[in-house]
Amino acid sequence: MTRKNMNWSSDGAGARPFLLKPAGKDYLWGGSRLRDDFSKELDLTPLAETWECSTHPDGPSLVAGGEHAGKRLSEVLKEHPEYAGTHPKTDGGLPILIKFIDARKDLSVQVHPDDEYAAVHEHGSLGKTEMWYVLDAAKDAHLVYGFYQDISREKLERSLREGTVERYLQKVKVHKDDLFYIEPGTVHAIGAGVLIAEIQESSNLTYRMYDYGRLDKNGRPRELHVSRALDVANLRGSRTPRQPMRVLKYRKGCATELLCRCKYFQVERQLINTERCREMADFRTDSNSFQVLLCIGGCGTLFGGGEMLHFFKGDCIFVPADSAALKLHGRAQFLKVRC
Repeated sequence: MTRKNMNWSSDGAGARPFLLKPAGKDYLWGGSRLRDDFSKELDLTPLAETWECSTHPDGPSLVAGGEHAGKRLSEVLKEHPEYAGTHPKTDGGLPILIKFIDARKDLSVQVHPDDEYAAVHEHGSLGKTEMWYVLDAAKDAHLVYGFYQDISREKLERSLREGTVERYLQKVKVHKDDLFYIEPGTVHAIGAGVLIAEIQESSNLTYRMYDYGRLDKNGRPRELHVSRALDVANLRGSRTPRQPMRVLKYRKGCATELLCRCKYFQVERQLINTERCREMADFRTDSNSFQVLLCIGGCGTLFGGGEMLHFFKGDCIFVPADSAALKLHGRAQFLKVRC
């Protein structure tokens, strides 16, 4: 079964899940793992990010098959607002954005604003709260998470100007399956050798504080946003982030654990294994919110209304709100996201 065949037929009634095709980004710190590990067929080198589920104009995802094939997800949701659900945050598009990120090199040291700051200073945009789930990490991989101790604005500004800021940044070792919740104002950076799935508010606001003196593809220093970064950065010393307690809940053919629940999104990790079951695993739909299944391992089939959709590692499935009862078969691992 090739990926071109992974469509629901268009006959019959009711909203059906559909596969999405991502937008890609060729930021200079990216690598090739999204192509090599997840079969992302995008003509970009390097391939740093794929925006798997996005209605953001800077990187809209497309519908990959079925009756809406070739349309932007944002266009489909305008035609069918009921697909997004009744959650107030879904008004006018999706309030979240889901990505894969391949950091072959260190990302810039950066910070994101909250909703209030963005509304005033960024033409009503959303701020950016995000969650990282580590899919893989090199042996000595790390990330930047805040500061070791309190730092004044003046001292931070001077260290950025002099190129000495790294001595104040808290570096945290990263391992596969780690989870990090990044609140607005947290100074942070993904380190080289880390492959992650990111769930965030639908925003592309990043204030770059420090970029190691790197040049862009045109040989010019990349733009920094120091003034606004200093406006929103939390300058208090940060506690070393600890991994939360996670509990798997089992039912026939399926195990689920809650990774993150905040006012912007809820993320669960779901493991499907029906190889030895004579019954398929139930997938619980919801009238209040759409759901997104990001396949981070394995493959299988989603069934509903007499139709089926085949999925593989790296695929992203949009499940409209209040879809018909669905079932899953196969051996796969998902991140399941909803508002």
